[in-house]
Amino acid sequence: MELNVYTVHWSTWGDFFAMGGYGFYVWGSFLACALLLLIESVQAHRAWLEELESLEQAYELDEGLAKLKGEKS
Repeated sequence: MELNVYTVHWSTWGDFFAMGGYGFYVWGSFLACALLLLIESVQAHRAWLEELESLEQAYELDEGLAKLKGEKS
């Protein structure tokens, strides 16, 4: 038995988006997932920037303490 993986199961774009009557659930789930991934990536980027700023401040503080002690950094 040969399986043709290139067979199109929809005759129009409307049929494709309707997904056999389940389009609302399919595309709603797809949209929710994409939105949550976008939100998570924005939050991760903000957290990364905050951590970078925190490390920069810690480095500057360490440099300042080293100067006070007369050490070279």
